[in-house]
This record gives sequence, C-alpha cells and structure tokens, in this order.
Amino acid sequence: MSLERPDDHDHDAWMEKRDFSRVERMYLTVLIWFDKRLRIVDYLEILEGLYYKVNMQMPKSHTEQYGLDNKFWYWYPLYALGSFSTLAYIVAAISGALLGFYYSPGALGASGDPTIAYESLTFIMTDLNFGFMLRSIHRWAAQVMVAAVFLHMLRVYFTGAYKEPRELNWLLGIVLISLTLLFGYSGYLLPWDQLAFWAGQIGVEMSLSIPLIGEWVAQLIFGGFTPNPATLQRMYILHVFFLPFVVTTLIAVHIAIVWMQGIAEPH
Repeated sequence: MSLERPDDHDHDAWMEKRDFSRVERMYLTVLIWFDKRLRIVDYLEILEGLYYKVNMQMPKSHTEQYGLDNKFWYWYPLYALGSFSTLAYIVAAISGALLGFYYSPGALGASGDPTIAYESLTFIMTDLNFGFMLRSIHRWAAQVMVAAVFLHMLRVYFTGAYKEPRELNWLLGIVLISLTLLFGYSGYLLPWDQLAFWAGQIGVEMSLSIPLIGEWVAQLIFGGFTPNPATLQRMYILHVFFLPFVVTTLIAVHIAIVWMQGIAEPH
C-alpha cells in the first residue's frame, strides 16, 4: 500500500475511467499538458465567470422575452455573415502575406520606379508556381469580405441589432466597413497597371473636391495631384503596415463586445 497521498487531479486515472475517442483523448492530453504549465483552465474559468456576470446585466432579447425561439429560424443563416467576413479576412491576410514575399512596390520617393511593382506582379502571375492561384485567392477573399461585411451591416440594420445597448458596436461596425473599403482601394492600386493608375486619379479628384482641405488631403494620401511613385508607396504602407493592425484590433474588439453582449435576435 502506497503512503503517498492520492492526487486530487490525477488526470491520467480520470481519463482511463472514461470511454473517449482517440481524437478526444489526444485533445485532452494536449490541454492537460498546457494546463499544468500555463494554468489555462483557471483563466478559462475566470473568463466564463466574467461572461456570465456581464450577461446577467444585459436586457433580455425579444426572442427570450416573448419565447420566439422557433419563430425566426429563417434569419439564422444571416447571423453567420459576421463570422464569414472574418474568415474571408483571415484568408486574405494569409494569402496577402505570402504575396508579400514576391511583391515589391519599387517606389522610393518621388523619383522611384513604380514599374517594378507591375513587373513583380507579372512574375507572380506568370512565373511563380501557384502564383496565379495565390493572387486569385487573395483577390476573391477581399471581394467576398467586402460583400459579406455589407450584407452583415444590412442584417444588423433590418433586425434592429443596432439599438440599445449595442450602439457602440454598430458605430464600430461602420468604422470597420469604411476601413474594409479603404483596404480594398489601397490594394487595387498596388498592381500599378492602367486600372490602378486611373483608380488613383479618381481618388485624387475625390480628395481635391473636399472643401478647404482638399489639396492637403490629396498631398497627404496620394503624394500629389496626380498618381505618381509616392502614391504607390503610400498605398503600400497603408495596405501592408497600417490597416492590418488597425483592422485586426477593431475586429477583436468588435467580436469581444458581441461575446459580452450576446447576439441580438430580430426585433
């Protein structure tokens, strides 16, 4: 008979008493390994307690208040649009990072040579293995994200999910859809072909149409009053360095607020 005190947290013995599948056993083994070193379960319990404390303070939704659980089933697919747009953003981010290994803006100041950008894109599309597929995935993911975010905003509006107490997340969503469009526009200019050049010219003209500060905005964003190498450099910095960090942070805050408040059912 062993004199050692029994371990209250003998995970191996606990797992042996239960009939887990191989996948479940592997998952629990990994979780236990990390929990012994990083106390993951303790932090998950803290988050769970925080979730229920916050959720108890939120007003009941219409579905909960009037017992309409099975009345609005046809709305449910539309509630996946937010997750769908987030998934599209992740695909665009991963494919964009891979494209960044081979793309070069080639614009170093006003005297730079922006044709390097077009040449690097031509290399990706014609010579790089799976380059055409990679760029197509990135382009389609960006387009799907724009469409999904737009439809997500429509769903939020028509189901009344922007109302109290979710006004802050609605405003955050407006900021996110604006940044999504800016994301798409800045990426549209990076190939530096005819489409990109004239899209840049349209952006310059729109900036110049702003009263009082139009010229200042055009100089700041486009580096002049016509597309030039500085324009490509600015769009590259926006698309690769500035917007990813801002958008990722705002998406995390947006999802955290949804997690704390819960999903609003149709009003």
